Amino acid sequence: MDPITEREIRASFVNCSKGEASRLGLPADFADLPWADLDFLGWRDPGAPERAYLVAERDTRLVGISLRASGGSARGFASRSMCSICLTTRTGGGVALMTARRTGESGRQGNSIGQYLCTDLACSLFVRGIKTSAVGGDLDESIDRSSRILRAVANLQGFLDRVLTP
Repeated sequence: MDPITEREIRASFVNCSKGEASRLGLPADFADLPWADLDFLGWRDPGAPERAYLVAERDTRLVGISLRASGGSARGFASRSMCSICLTTRTGGGVALMTARRTGESGRQGNSIGQYLCTDLACSLFVRGIKTSAVGGDLDESIDRSSRILRAVANLQGFLDRVLTP
């Protein structure tokens, strides 16, 4: 992903108001992000942990979506969940159901799309092996790194398709 500015990020949001986009908290490490290793920018709001944001390139433009993370999980520490973007399995709350309000009239009527995502939204780092699941949750896959990256991008685009489809 090419580096993007705060202004570009705030202007990219499609499922929240301009006021909401102007008030969202950016990642604390925004100035030091590893842009070359990111397929999308994802982060949890430092001032509102139940809020998360995702900005991705789509059809030559940036698309940002606001997400709401589910509250805690009743599942135990040893229970594993899989992120639907990077296919990393994690325990101890490393994956959560996140919902995005749909765009257009459907979103105004309260319709949303849910997806299980890494709680830290570090999918790009997981598929590259830069970050690993601390409890050995990574799959031993037979496909190469490039194929894992392409699969994660396709999974992300599929999620965006569902959010953006009226």
